[in-house]
Amino acid sequence: MAGLTAAALAAVGFLAYQASANVPETLAVPNPKATSTAPAAGHAAEHKDKKNPLAVPADSGAGARVVYALDDRRVWLVDAKGKMLRSFAVMPSSVNPRPGSYKVRSRTGVIKGSDGVPIEHVVLFAMADGGVPVGFSAAQDGSMKSPDPKRKTGGVRMKRADGNAMWAFATVGAKVVVVP
Repeated sequence: MAGLTAAALAAVGFLAYQASANVPETLAVPNPKATSTAPAAGHAAEHKDKKNPLAVPADSGAGARVVYALDDRRVWLVDAKGKMLRSFAVMPSSVNPRPGSYKVRSRTGVIKGSDGVPIEHVVLFAMADGGVPVGFSAAQDGSMKSPDPKRKTGGVRMKRADGNAMWAFATVGAKVVVVP
């Protein structure tokens, strides 16, 4: 029974993601704060280590977590002891989550992205203003194209090898910290 419930929740989550990712601009509720892709000035300097710019951002908390730095377009996988396991570049979506702490809400193995590209290892962790789900994924063709700014999408793309690492690390309930 629990397995069926989990499968149903995953299916509903995916359908909600697909529906919201394909909302025409004319029907979407505008919210400039949630859809802005321009980071606020000065925020990147707050969490950067000048000696090691690829270090885990200092303001990202403690313990096991995925850290997503909006300005840097970078993700870190950090273990429970605070050790960086992996860091990689990502292509942000057209809609960004607000900085803060989230938990992985759902995961989907293989599906078609809202842009029509087959994707894998979808890890949803946030809902941006306007109800746009935000999550990490990897295109099966390995592409990391810039999203169409006219479409409200929340897919943060990464290379397939990075998607594999994210999938293994970020299970449901895992902490995701978004920094500016």
